[in-house]
Amino acid sequence: MKKFAILFFGVLIIVASTVSCSDDKTTDPENSSRVILKLVDAEGDYDEVNVEIIDIQYNSSEEDTGWQSFSPEGGYPIQTDLTELIAGNELLLSDEVIPSGWMRQIRLVLSENNTLKLEGQEDLIPLKTPSAQQSGLKIKLNQELDPGFSYTFILDWDVHRSVVEAGNSGQYILKPVIRANAEVNSGSVSGIVVADLIGDESTELFPQEAVVVGIYNSEDEYVTETLTDAEGKFMIQGLSPGDYRIQIETLEYIPYVSTAPVSIAAGQVTNAGTIELQVPVN
Repeated sequence: MKKFAILFFGVLIIVASTVSCSDDKTTDPENSSRVILKLVDAEGDYDEVNVEIIDIQYNSSEEDTGWQSFSPEGGYPIQTDLTELIAGNELLLSDEVIPSGWMRQIRLVLSENNTLKLEGQEDLIPLKTPSAQQSGLKIKLNQELDPGFSYTFILDWDVHRSVVEAGNSGQYILKPVIRANAEVNSGSVSGIVVADLIGDESTELFPQEAVVVGIYNSEDEYVTETLTDAEGKFMIQGLSPGDYRIQIETLEYIPYVSTAPVSIAAGQVTNAGTIELQVPVN
């Protein structure tokens, strides 16, 4: 039985910006490019989603041979709880200078040591992997890396859509869903969510933790979502330039929908300000 179960990939659009490539990882700076991979998380209704990455690979061809591994500074395995990668927190997967040329494919390799903790429970539940995915999900990139350029990718792992309950068996299946974009070709939106305490007569507003903040495009199509942290703050990265709206729905408060478009510009963080949730009137 193979110990390592799955291969998956998540990278899409690239735009480059010139940087100095004097990194000591390469002896040929005139023929090398810098590649940075960052992992963030869209929200999921779980206390923990723990994954273990044992390899990050790229391929200059479209064949099944020729895979090369990145060498993260801390080495492998890379272990992380995806639920912690919210409100601007991100995991640096790799920052490495590699030979320039074509990058046709890229993928991450996970071990079988991936677990889930449900809300209100203490035990960790194994995350199973369908046999159909054991050979890996490969997506073509077909991007040429020019010498002396830096390429930063944001991988937004949608936990809510990646973890699937297998009927009433009590088992959960990991089917990675990742939205990806180049940092230099995308923007971010940040803000803070506050509200009155239910039943409190004071006018003091309190930060709202673990509130789902959804992002929809100008055609009212779902794009992604995240959770607020303990201070009520949120940040969603890797959004293509354009107009969006913010939507928040909770059990306790009136649903919130931004009235004015939230405009995202490449390379900038748009501050959505303080969003105040309203208490329903009885």
